[in-house]
Amino acid sequence: MDTIHGKYQVLKEYIMNLKGLTVAFSGGVDSTFLLYTAHAVLGDSVIAVTARSLSFPKRELDEAAAFTKAHGIAHIIVDSEELEIEGFSNNPVNRCYLCKTELFTKIKAIAVEKGISSVAEASNIDDNGDYRPGLQAVAELGILSPLRTANFTKAEIRELSKELGLPTWNKQSFACLSSRFPYGEKITPNRLKKIDQAEQFLLDLGFHQLRVRFHGNLARIETDENGFAAMLDSAARLKVDAYFRTLGFTYVTLDLKGYRTGSMNETLKDKTSIC
Repeated sequence: MDTIHGKYQVLKEYIMNLKGLTVAFSGGVDSTFLLYTAHAVLGDSVIAVTARSLSFPKRELDEAAAFTKAHGIAHIIVDSEELEIEGFSNNPVNRCYLCKTELFTKIKAIAVEKGISSVAEASNIDDNGDYRPGLQAVAELGILSPLRTANFTKAEIRELSKELGLPTWNKQSFACLSSRFPYGEKITPNRLKKIDQAEQFLLDLGFHQLRVRFHGNLARIETDENGFAAMLDSAARLKVDAYFRTLGFTYVTLDLKGYRTGSMNETLKDKTSIC
């Protein structure tokens, strides 16, 4: 039962034992896989809830809405403006905890209103290896994590998503735009907009996996090997530099370590004792 299909059977049986399920749905690789599977098992007893905020680009919201519409899944969009949470805009190290607590409290209320007792999120076991304060909120609020329960890795989710014909199987990984700021760096609507515009510009140029990290007047671009290859073209580099300067960045840099999740956590000396 340790094969990828064995894990998928475990996941389906786990979901089958639930009377209904509300899925926190971002439209990303993991939550799309979870929502698709839950709907296949439970049918109309599944609803998807997506948060709309400045930290969540419109393209992601549109893709989430398009997927639920195409598959006939009930979809609720809830406003969840993180910047209104006390202390959040100061970007403390437990920022994600504050956000997830607010968000999942709202999602649980929606689930109760709809008569569905269970709420699930889509983290996988790869998320266990990094500093993830949001998972503390998940545990405290009794949110289910079916993909972690079934021991799924990100690579396995992509593989099965491809097999199932899901359009997200090779979608770039995404995290909320607030994760682009060093801890302690003020998060503002204007700064979130700048990061969103910068990343959308690179996506429109054909870059796939990337992050634009905010360091005051300096933008640090993380990208994959294909992105590095694209940056070898001087015309592309000049185009990126020119656009980023219109956004207010004085310096534009390419991180030599490339794209990686949680790079802002590299400054934390003790990830386990912070929250």
